[in-house]
Amino acid sequence: MLRWLRGFVLPAAACQDAEPPTRYETLFQKLDRNGDGVVDIRELQEGLKSLGIPLGQDAEEKIFTTGDVNKDGKLDFEEFMKYLKDHEKKMKLAFKSLDKNNDGKIEASEIVQSLQILGLTISEQQAELILRSIDADGTMTVDWNEWRDYFLFNPVTDIEEIIRFWKHSTGIDIGDSLTIPDEFTEDEKKSGQWWRQLLAGGVAGAVSRTSTAPLDRLKVMMQVHGSKSEKMNIYGGFRQMVKEGGIRSLWRGNGTNVIKIAPETAVKFWAYEQYKKLLTEEGQKVGTFERFISGSMAGATAQTFIYPMEVLKTRLAVGKTGQYSGIFDCAKKILKHEGMGAFYKGYVPNLLGIIPYAGIDLAVYELLKSHWLDNFAKDSVNPGVMVLLGCGALSSTCGQLASYPLALVRTRMQAQAMVEGAPQLNMVGLFRRIISKEGIPGLYRGITPNFMKVLPAVGISYVVYENMKQTLGVTQK
Repeated sequence: MLRWLRGFVLPAAACQDAEPPTRYETLFQKLDRNGDGVVDIRELQEGLKSLGIPLGQDAEEKIFTTGDVNKDGKLDFEEFMKYLKDHEKKMKLAFKSLDKNNDGKIEASEIVQSLQILGLTISEQQAELILRSIDADGTMTVDWNEWRDYFLFNPVTDIEEIIRFWKHSTGIDIGDSLTIPDEFTEDEKKSGQWWRQLLAGGVAGAVSRTSTAPLDRLKVMMQVHGSKSEKMNIYGGFRQMVKEGGIRSLWRGNGTNVIKIAPETAVKFWAYEQYKKLLTEEGQKVGTFERFISGSMAGATAQTFIYPMEVLKTRLAVGKTGQYSGIFDCAKKILKHEGMGAFYKGYVPNLLGIIPYAGIDLAVYELLKSHWLDNFAKDSVNPGVMVLLGCGALSSTCGQLASYPLALVRTRMQAQAMVEGAPQLNMVGLFRRIISKEGIPGLYRGITPNFMKVLPAVGISYVVYENMKQTLGVTQK
């Protein structure tokens, strides 16, 4: 396709300012399928598909929105030509930022060096795969013409956007909020895309958590009461909850779990930006280590802020029918009978759980990314939606597995006051008691329903996230 595009649209030796208009006209005519002198979004999509360069709805809409200067819903030839010339200028800047030795060609070592500056570490072999997907003449270097042709209709604007295929965020919400926050470009911050993406993610999280709430409540019940009887399994747990409070009781505590999404996301995003500024000098790119530290500290800050809601969620989930009339009644009774300190029971193991969760989540994701690039990236470094979803779900699950004992101890500490005859132990005391009475498996009670909710949570949150992005007008990342 690249060789065809070079011969058909752009002369190989010509500079962008010397492009003959007839070349643009020929391409425009190919896209203008009904010959009325303008191209609408449907013609653009069908035309690009017929030329063998389908980009996907988001990218095609972004091209159309950017090029349609007069906002009449159509691209005339002048708008089309202006878009391509402006886009080429941006791509020229991106090319120069990669061409470190200014020899007019991009080599594998220059890609490695540039991506390291941007906080993305890849091997020389992976860089060669990236080159191979752009290199049209088989020289294993990319000159300006090859670079321009490859990104001619790709609406990225700079080198940071080009590597954002592997951005570790796809709108996934599996019920735990310890993941490292999202990254946004300066353009996304200025245009307001960032808050739309956060809102889309928040709505997706609310729908996902509500859909999987019965499994989440079962997990909490097994964490708190599982040690009383070895017979508390998934079927028995569901039957017990329905018998005690009816079908509606399966969603007990979900309201608090959904409400806390908004303040937690806001605090985490704000804190993440502040910590990044503290850990990096002005103008310096954020590397993987800085991102991990900033993300972990942001998670700790957000958890400190909303932790009382975590306690309320656990108390409501474990509570019996009629024990609490709602969130405020639960808070009032805890304050009256146990004091303010009860709202931070289990805070220490919760805080300690952030490090293994965020660290392993990020490390596994990077490992999976490298494995895919090494073994499966043949024609493109874009992994596609299913690979990103799979990597994100698997890395988050590994993070959960590593931090689960701390999560279980946290939940037990939050609910200790509600369990008759249970001693009020601290974190170390609870660990010792669980291991002595239940063994190591006792630290993983409830993990089966926790893992059962991962796949539906990932699927539901992604579908809702993508639909919310379209509703809110979020362009392709």
